[in-house]
Amino acid sequence: MAKKVALITGAGQGIGEAIAQRLSDDGFAVALVGRHLDKVQKVADAINQNGGEALAIKADVSDRDQVFAAVDETSNKFGDFNVIVNNAGLGPTTPIDTITPDDFEWVYKVNVGGVLWGTQAAHKAFKKFGHGGKIINATSQAGVVGNPNLALYVGTKFAIRGITQTIARDLAEEGITANAFAPGIVKTPMMFDIAHEVGQNAGKSDEWGMQTFAKDIAMKRLSEPADVAAAVSFLAGKDSNYVTGQTLIVDGGMQFQ
Repeated sequence: MAKKVALITGAGQGIGEAIAQRLSDDGFAVALVGRHLDKVQKVADAINQNGGEALAIKADVSDRDQVFAAVDETSNKFGDFNVIVNNAGLGPTTPIDTITPDDFEWVYKVNVGGVLWGTQAAHKAFKKFGHGGKIINATSQAGVVGNPNLALYVGTKFAIRGITQTIARDLAEEGITANAFAPGIVKTPMMFDIAHEVGQNAGKSDEWGMQTFAKDIAMKRLSEPADVAAAVSFLAGKDSNYVTGQTLIVDGGMQFQ
């Protein structure tokens, strides 16, 4: 490959931003996809100013046509397509009796729909260029074991693990691998929002809400986004060429499989 090309969804902040920066450091040309163009443009500008090659694209991953258009724009811009990181996701706090049909549709369309449409679009691009590729999906430690107050989020993250395993079987003969990464409690805006809501629902503090999730971390520290990006770097690189259908848990020792 003259140029390695990766697309990362949800790349405007948090884990997605860290993944984009890490893959750029690894030599990838990167496309950064997000619902808010100003956020992904800011990250892309920083990468470009540091000598990388980045493209910012506005797209809603719940919309299949927009995801296909983003992959097409990426492959047309960079002349190849090798890796997709389906990272975008929502994590609202949803005590079981509060869930509405609108909540269900919103979270599943983004978290599960985004993975399905991203996979389809990447598969089309791999076939167009006549080679295999890597599909990397964001699940969560909450996709390994149920977490309190997160029924919708947990359901989508379990679904992503199953979808990833099926993709791995279906596409292996085309030289395509599919794996997932499962972050733990990461210092991101989304995680702090979840902790705040859980604390409020219990009449407790934000710190209490965070400790609901973080108290069982063996390494006794919250994850930095860069910890997760390092695992994605492995899944995107050649050292993982014989790894497929797996979920790589990056949680500091909360869950053991």
